[in-house]
Amino acid sequence: MENGKKLYFIYNPHSGREQIRTKLYHILQIFSEAGYEVTVHPTREEKDAVKQIENLSGDYDLVVCSGGDGTIDEVVEGMMHREKKIPIGYIPSGTVNDFARSLKIPRDMLKAAKIAVEGTDFPCDMGTFNEEHFVYIAAFGIFTDVSYSTDQSMKNVLGHMAYLLEGVKRLANIPSYHMHIRSRELEAEDDFIFGMVTNSRSVGGFKSIIGRKVQFDDGVFEVTFIKSPKNAAELQEILGAVILKEIDSKYMYSFRTAQLFVEAEEEIPWTLDGEFGGTCQKAVIQNYQKALKIRVGE
Repeated sequence: MENGKKLYFIYNPHSGREQIRTKLYHILQIFSEAGYEVTVHPTREEKDAVKQIENLSGDYDLVVCSGGDGTIDEVVEGMMHREKKIPIGYIPSGTVNDFARSLKIPRDMLKAAKIAVEGTDFPCDMGTFNEEHFVYIAAFGIFTDVSYSTDQSMKNVLGHMAYLLEGVKRLANIPSYHMHIRSRELEAEDDFIFGMVTNSRSVGGFKSIIGRKVQFDDGVFEVTFIKSPKNAAELQEILGAVILKEIDSKYMYSFRTAQLFVEAEEEIPWTLDGEFGGTCQKAVIQNYQKALKIRVGE
């Protein structure tokens, strides 16, 4: 095995319904049969994956991570801090897994493990939000804090429904933010209840509100900002458009851009890839084209 390929496997043991427990042996067997010498690291705390990947020695040929969107996010963050980037394989085990769904990485963990060692390297765009990195979404407003405020045990039991129930509970008092948004393509000042900058075909399990021709290597984000409704009837129309996954230009700005400047009158909480991304009044959101290689199937 001296000149064998080296694989670093990092996983979140608590992700999803802790389903990796029953699959670990078979996953490691798939890696081994593909000719890899494997190092295994279960994450111990928040940001552990960032530190591990950032400080990983340069002689690894492949990094494979397993967990939810938060885990892949940390691995990407660590990798973006490195001089020498290593291809990333992903075995999704979280509750929603938008990123995996977008790249057609299967939910079946053993199939995903096979793709991680046998698939092709796809050069994928990455985003920065001020100093932070994100993989597929930066968002604020209604529904966005649902994923990180929904109790983990509730996520496990109810899965997708937990997100929706939590979201519906919020409709009674929707906060609205006065913001100025600016890019080369569009400039607007308005009151908004929601905004998202994405590089994904599916967000929160909702497919295609961001357009059907999403490319992950085109150097631009899909941007959607939803204006504040002035009355209950407008709110119904907006929710109808969201449910039908259609852009309603009367209530929404929707465009593509590589760089977006956002300025608000107050500090606004943002979510990055489903995790709390902090609060800020000003944000610069930037696309880095083909920044990292992600292993995908056909």
